[in-house]
Parts: sequence; C-alpha cells; structure tokens
Amino acid sequence: MQKHSTSNPFNIVVIVAALGYFVDIYDLILFSIVRLPSLRAIGVAESELKNAGIYLSNMQMLGMMLGGIVWGILGDKKGRLSTLFLTILLYSIANIANGFAVNLNQYAWLRLIAGFGLAGELGVGITLVSEVMTKETRVWGTSIVAGVGVTGAVLAYFVAEWGWRQAFWTGGVLGLCLLVLRVYVHESGMFDKLKE
Repeated sequence: MQKHSTSNPFNIVVIVAALGYFVDIYDLILFSIVRLPSLRAIGVAESELKNAGIYLSNMQMLGMMLGGIVWGILGDKKGRLSTLFLTILLYSIANIANGFAVNLNQYAWLRLIAGFGLAGELGVGITLVSEVMTKETRVWGTSIVAGVGVTGAVLAYFVAEWGWRQAFWTGGVLGLCLLVLRVYVHESGMFDKLKE
C-alpha cells in the first residue's frame, strides 16, 4: 500500500481518532442528559420544555447535517488533518460558550455550531485511519475508534452530575486537549498522493 501505511492498530492516528469520537459521543449523550435541567435553569417554563427540547435537538441535527456535507468536502480538498483541527476547535469553542448560555436562542445557536463541529469527527477520523493503515489492520483500527468512542457516554453520565454548565465546559476542555494531541498526527500518504 502507501509508504505511510502502518500495521500498528494502536498508532497515534488511531488513538487521536478514537479520542475524537469519544468527545463526539460524550457530547451527544451529555446533551440528552442535561437538556431538561439546563432548560429549567435558563428559565424555560415547564409547559414549554418539550417544545424547547425539540427545538434544540433540531438545531443540533441541522448543524450535524450541514457539517457532514461541509467537512466531507473540506477533508477531500484541504486534507483530513486540517479538517479535523477545525472540527474539534469549533466544537470546543461552542461547548465552552454553551456553558454560558442564558436564554433559549443562545443555547439553540450554540447547539447548531457544536453539531456542525461534531459532524466531521467520525467521518474524517475514520477516513484518516483507513488511509494510514494497511488493509490487514484497518478493521482493528476502526474497531478501536468505535470501542473507545462509546465510552464517552459513560463519562457524560458521571460528569453531568457536576451540573450542566460544568459538563459542557468539560467537553470543551476535552476537545482542546485533543487539539494538542493532534499536533503529532501526520497527513495520510493517500491524501498526499491525491494532492500531488
């Protein structure tokens, strides 16, 4: 395969992609856990909780739909790594800001931005893993990404106990920590060849 391919399923690309998916799942599960307490905290009436929750969920899903399209195109044109940096940076900033939301419209727009950022994590991360690994070990790499990712749900459950604002801030900080790790990841050989 490419000269940049690796047979080690525990290489830095797999680890970083797995942690990216971990943050992705953390946020999606966290939002479902803290949605009602957070809406009450910003003053949404009990009679409006259902509609407000649907509104927030729709905004997040809209962000993810748009992000999936945009990040897929950017990943092919600008490279997987630069796209991954942008997705996690956008997600992190949106989540930290989400912890400061004081009304429903702020909350909704920040969920849209966070969803937009989250949409690129799995798709671009798995693409990068697939491109840097050999065909014999690719299945192990993607399995590790998926396995580590779902444990984000467990962390979300425990962190939600700290309070909804703190939980969003934690997600943002996790994303920023992930950015630091990504400094050590190199673009895939396959993308470099396509670019040439």
